Amino acid sequence: MLYPLTFQPIFKQRVWGGRELERLYHKPLPPSVPIGESWEIVDRPGDVSVVANGTLAGKDLRWLMENHSGELLGDAKAHRGLFPLLIKILDAREKLSLQVHPPAARAAELGGEPKTEMWYIAQAAPGGELYVGLKRGVTRAEFEPKVEDGTVADCFHRVRVQTGDAMFLPSGRVHALGAGLVIFEIQQNSDTTYRVFDWNRLGLDGKPRELHVSQSLASIDFNDFEPSLLPRTFTRQGAEQVRPLVRDPLFTVEAHLAGAGLPVPLPPGKLQIIALLTGRVEIGRDQATVALAPGQFCLLPASLAAVTLRTETAATFLRIEL
Repeated sequence: MLYPLTFQPIFKQRVWGGRELERLYHKPLPPSVPIGESWEIVDRPGDVSVVANGTLAGKDLRWLMENHSGELLGDAKAHRGLFPLLIKILDAREKLSLQVHPPAARAAELGGEPKTEMWYIAQAAPGGELYVGLKRGVTRAEFEPKVEDGTVADCFHRVRVQTGDAMFLPSGRVHALGAGLVIFEIQQNSDTTYRVFDWNRLGLDGKPRELHVSQSLASIDFNDFEPSLLPRTFTRQGAEQVRPLVRDPLFTVEAHLAGAGLPVPLPPGKLQIIALLTGRVEIGRDQATVALAPGQFCLLPASLAAVTLRTETAATFLRIEL
């Protein structure tokens, strides 16, 4: 029988990364290298999350999908036989490349996979911003020559952000993180990114990073102008406050705010993931109890009966559901 599951993170060195995941969340980063991504729940060829708790510790998410997919997923659908989501924390000390993920209608012909995602800003430096969508009225005819002359960033809509802001990024929306941001990223299980411009930056190997201009131009939604941040409004539900963020066929995400010492019942029968932003909580009961600190995640299989989250301190968390 499955139970609330935690996993060992997988760290990714990135030229634009840093050490904030160690400082903020006490992640055991490898020493002396810039870490840009912590893959928290993943089922990709070459990168599979390993269970960290309970009787299944040491088994991985691929094994769970092969042997317990019905209990794990419930009504949720696998992605080509793989777990359907990829959950990350990103630490952007520098700007990321201006990029796009292919839309579902074009992905196969371009040799990639669609990737719709959501960003939740867990920490923003003063002046932090996103590059997201196009400035109103920008056309492909204007965009293309600016790719060639290195001024394409002028075409991007820029949004100032603060901690707690969130943005939805459907496939086809051009985007980049600005410098000084730590984000929680919820996305389709895909690792296809087409870079349209990378600030003339050298990669970790000292060479210019590869660009994918033709694929980017084929993927960009040139009618996607100046998207807005997701609403910040919380509504009270019982003893907690809930902020709806995304309700999409691919995933649903809510932000929750709960005071100290509160029981928060979680809906049974659904695959869901709890991502703790602040505070401390416990999930489950008896031997199956999982304690979470900020920057930690818990996957609740669909087969579980009613599960309660209990706050040790005031806490904010994301609840992701399929």
